[in-house]
Amino acid sequence: MSKFRLAHLGLVMAAIGFSAAAPLAGLVPAAYAADTVRAEVGKPLQEAQRLASSGKNKEALAKLKEADAVGGKTEFEKYQIERVRASAAAAAGDSDTAARAFEAVINSGRLSNAEQPKFTEALAGMYYRAKDYNKAITWIQRALKDNPNNGTMRDLLIQTYYISGKYGEAAKELQASGKQSEQNLQMLANIQLKQNDKAGYVQTLEKLAGQYPKASYWADLLNRVVGKPGFSPTMNLDVMRLKLALGQLAKPSEFMEMGQLALQARNAPESLKIIDQGYKKGALGTGTDAGRHQRLKDLAVKTQNDQKASAEKDQAEAIANKDADTLANIGFALVSDGKGDEGLKLMDQALKFGTARNQEAVKLHYGIAQYRAGKKAAAISTLKTVKGTGGEAELARYWILYINNPISA
Repeated sequence: MSKFRLAHLGLVMAAIGFSAAAPLAGLVPAAYAADTVRAEVGKPLQEAQRLASSGKNKEALAKLKEADAVGGKTEFEKYQIERVRASAAAAAGDSDTAARAFEAVINSGRLSNAEQPKFTEALAGMYYRAKDYNKAITWIQRALKDNPNNGTMRDLLIQTYYISGKYGEAAKELQASGKQSEQNLQMLANIQLKQNDKAGYVQTLEKLAGQYPKASYWADLLNRVVGKPGFSPTMNLDVMRLKLALGQLAKPSEFMEMGQLALQARNAPESLKIIDQGYKKGALGTGTDAGRHQRLKDLAVKTQNDQKASAEKDQAEAIANKDADTLANIGFALVSDGKGDEGLKLMDQALKFGTARNQEAVKLHYGIAQYRAGKKAAAISTLKTVKGTGGEAELARYWILYINNPISA
């Protein structure tokens, strides 16, 4: 998880126009122009500014003690002393003194509307860097109260909650956001793992795969759907179909298993394409099992020829018997063989029969077939209707994620 990076304190000071070297008059807000500083306070104060402008910040802090010692100081004089002290202490690396001075300046009520948020943000950053996370949270929240749309402070609040172990608060902030950065989603997923929130983790993982598609997110998602209680082994081929689309099949055994499963599903054209891809990738056709690879390919070719020879008869019997499973498989095979319209028509008819052993799986296959046939919008529409508890609903959702946010295979 990447850490939140804040600007160096010196840069923050520069950004808010805060300098101990500035002339005393330049530090006076216009609203208080009538305020004055007595000579016994002004002299050591100006000397402290001169020392700070020369880089002698520790000496400047020592000189300010003379101004501190003057009795009966006005609120304005105290304010001017603390402004110089804040800058000099920050430059000297005296974080504790700088933070106290910043708080005094902020609480004085003398900062302009433009300065107030800059000082508050700088103080929050100081406490964050000092690892005083409780105080950092207090001042970040104060900054956000003034400007709820401050994205930098919102990110810092989330990071501070996370780093300090306030996982519930961090998760709440993350979940309240709209479209989140990849880093914030990773943080939310990490929190959900720590809290053993498996359902929440999968939801966040889906967002990562959808918005920032990477092989690692997809691999985790698909491993989890297979390991989910109630997952049906009959959906293994469908998991591998998505893995193939994502470019996540690499081992010879994976290509062999998928090719065999496709044959069992009466989809010889798909099986041949899988086997051919395995050969192209160098996963099949080499090594001691090259003979087995060739035998599977030969079987796929023979099966495809046999199915073509009996296609009309098989199709007619399936329609006559309202055998939705067989008709859907024949249709899917036709789509895999490049006959999209013909195959989709049969699959649609099979769905209308409503006699399939697993109607949701047939709908899933129909959506996949529509996508493969180049009908993206129709595929998404179909996949959105898929339900089921054996992995069908998750796989349909993941196909939609993939279709909308493909990663190169």
